Amino acid sequence: MSTAVVLVAAGRGERLAAGAPKALVPVGGRPLLAWALDAVLASGCADRVVVVAPPDPVGLAAVVALAGDVVPGALVVAGGDTRQASVAAGLAKLPDDVDVVLVHDAARALAPPELFTQVAAAVRVGRPAVVPAVPVTDTVRRVRGGVVDRTALRAVQTPQGFARDALVEAHAAGAGGAGGAPVTDDAGLVERCGLAVHLVPGHPEAFKVTTPLDLALAEAVVARRATRSAGSPP
Repeated sequence: MSTAVVLVAAGRGERLAAGAPKALVPVGGRPLLAWALDAVLASGCADRVVVVAPPDPVGLAAVVALAGDVVPGALVVAGGDTRQASVAAGLAKLPDDVDVVLVHDAARALAPPELFTQVAAAVRVGRPAVVPAVPVTDTVRRVRGGVVDRTALRAVQTPQGFARDALVEAHAAGAGGAGGAPVTDDAGLVERCGLAVHLVPGHPEAFKVTTPLDLALAEAVVARRATRSAGSPP
């Protein structure tokens, strides 16, 4: 099976208030996108990499240069007005031989390589949709109602993995205006088409960088990794 990673890096990062597209905001002296590409490359599971960039000319050019430096041969395409449109733009550029697609948010830049490997392996054994998820640790309360039983809840992460045909069909159905509540990830689109979504254990470092506080946490994680690496035996 041939596997592709669609790396979504088209977000404007307005809540981050960093004055640049989110994927280009530096952490530990390198853009978030560079860390995400490192993980894809280190996982060894990607035969193709498609990066979906901000559609503005400056952002697009910056992502083209960065992606080519980190992953030679990576294809960069312009994103759309929504995340769903951006993923669809990446899917449209995949070669015909791709069977498995992993969709990853560049904002989850510190997701470790083994998470990509785990998700891809689960799809390859026949799961149409695979999502990493972690237990919810906060108490959750409905706006109108009582406390929700958190033992039945999981917080969803990326990379999310799919059989290519299932993901393409789900995006086609979503673009056609399928009814129901809005979905915020690709697994939701696939589930809306009647396919089961399989959960695998997520990772605490696959958190999403959305706010300045998240950015500070990312800096701390990168610094800790550097310390561990420096302390490793030669």
